[in-house]
Amino acid sequence: MEQGPGTHGLDGMRILLASSEVHPYSKTGGLGDMVGALAKTLARAGHKVGVVTPLYRGVQEQFPDVAKVDWWIDLPLGSRRVTAELWKRDNPAGDTVYFIHQPQLYFRNQLYWENGAEYDDNPERFVFLSKCVAHLARYLPWQPEIVHLHDWQTALAPLFIQHQKLAEGWWNAPRTVMTIHNLAYQGRYAGSLYGLLNLPWDYFNPNGVEFYGGINFLKGGIVYADFVTTVSPRYAREITTPAFGEMLDGVLRVRQQTGTLVGILNGVDYDEWKTVGNPYLAASYDWRNLEGKAVNKTALQKELGLPVRPEVPVFATVSRLVDQKGIDILLGALEEMLAADIQFVLLGSGHPYYENACQALARRYPQKVAVRIGFDTPLSHRIEAGADFYLMPSRFEPSGLNQMYSLRYGTVPIVRITGGLDDSVIDITEDARRANGIKFGEYSARALAKAIRKALALYQTPELLAQYRRNGMRADFSWERTAEHYVEVYRRLVGKG
Repeated sequence: MEQGPGTHGLDGMRILLASSEVHPYSKTGGLGDMVGALAKTLARAGHKVGVVTPLYRGVQEQFPDVAKVDWWIDLPLGSRRVTAELWKRDNPAGDTVYFIHQPQLYFRNQLYWENGAEYDDNPERFVFLSKCVAHLARYLPWQPEIVHLHDWQTALAPLFIQHQKLAEGWWNAPRTVMTIHNLAYQGRYAGSLYGLLNLPWDYFNPNGVEFYGGINFLKGGIVYADFVTTVSPRYAREITTPAFGEMLDGVLRVRQQTGTLVGILNGVDYDEWKTVGNPYLAASYDWRNLEGKAVNKTALQKELGLPVRPEVPVFATVSRLVDQKGIDILLGALEEMLAADIQFVLLGSGHPYYENACQALARRYPQKVAVRIGFDTPLSHRIEAGADFYLMPSRFEPSGLNQMYSLRYGTVPIVRITGGLDDSVIDITEDARRANGIKFGEYSARALAKAIRKALALYQTPELLAQYRRNGMRADFSWERTAEHYVEVYRRLVGKG
């Protein structure tokens, strides 16, 4: 079925990634983007790369070259056995995606939840996915050296691999890496569901998957993987504290103390997020010539029904409308700052309270505020290109991508000092020569309003504003750079580092 490892260079590694979502096949947020981009970048660098993910409804119609493989999966799931087919697609970059085809589990209207509630059988769906990952890791002919898991939905795979290594003599089992994208989502369920794992009860204890009497998928990954990463250096430090640790700070401190927890800042797919040759934009521009940015600003004001006024700064947010993203202090700051001569545009969806509050703001300030509720990729590019400043006042932010998109688009980010926002944006107080954004620390509407006033002062200084924009556009958050850090971890684990 597969070419053997000998088809890759001496330095090439054999890596199997696993995730519940992978762009362009499935996506609810940054997880799908990250895994798709990492797989593509690793393959282009000469590594043998496979990705395991469910075959969701609609994938076959969208990608008709997804083909069935002569491979039948038959695994226990609690008191029953579940069978699945294996399908695959070879991506243009050279990585292969292995799809778990089990319609009863994965053919749903959404990935994880519907009508505001998660699917009742999510534990079964993702225990089975983790078992399939371990199964493929063991039996794929090209024998991966590294299995890299992402978030709670695949986090039990390291436990299954370790158990098979210890109990079944899997002597050449691969090493495992667990990446935490957002510690707030852990996969916590009743302890009575432990039987789904079909494992001895030895693993159900406070040092294993047990969590206050229940089972915690992500904790299993943190405990049993060989190495744990998260998506920015600062977030790796933050999650070892009670304030950000989501009740797992204790097990994460153990990882930190043993040197097996690191933060690697996510990258940006510059094939997609670009200001030159982007079909979504009204005009191309780059750091050498910023004239096209003004054209995009005018086009954005027209598209969203705002007065076309080049002299007025446009502030923007593209976000999920949830507590994590700081929407409460954003609305509070705007109440104060809309008295000034500014415009504000927002694209996003989320909690109904925040959706309604944003729409009410637009009704009160029709000449200053434009709000679009929903998910619209082309419009998100046009907002990033047309805005002058980007507001990202997150309560916490493991990595964040929009601040990096903004930098590439010459849109100055205004961010709170947390997680990946702190790692990717440079304030003038940190380095006057390399400054590319505005930071604030306190989580309050007052602190955000103060940062917005700094932006207004910057806007009145065109030469300094242009310098910020050029600095941002020249920053390198490419996936090539990010992937190198992951390869360093992989090599360290298999003794090649």
